[in-house]
Amino acid sequence: MSIYVGNLAYQVTQEDLEQAFAEYGTVKRVQLPMDRETGRFRGFAFVEMETEAQEASAIDALDGAEWMGRDLKVNKARPREERGSSGGGWSGGGGGNRRNDRRY
Repeated sequence: MSIYVGNLAYQVTQEDLEQAFAEYGTVKRVQLPMDRETGRFRGFAFVEMETEAQEASAIDALDGAEWMGRDLKVNKARPREERGSSGGGWSGGGGGNRRNDRRY
């Protein structure tokens, strides 16, 4: 399992996170997702610790803590939801202005 770390400052680095979480145990992996379009860091990360006890300790200590000028949101990461195989990104709804609807 891994830890979700949200509300991060945009200048945070992988090394910053490794150092912060190393106080609570062995950091196995840090993942900083980047926005595909802008190439910028998205403001959240995933940290994997060696044991669940270390993860629990880090969550207890860091959730709500102020770090780099931001109040962190730290909790157990939820499993990634599978996306449906419907093929399209559009779901019903309607009500749009036909002139501005680029799908036609």
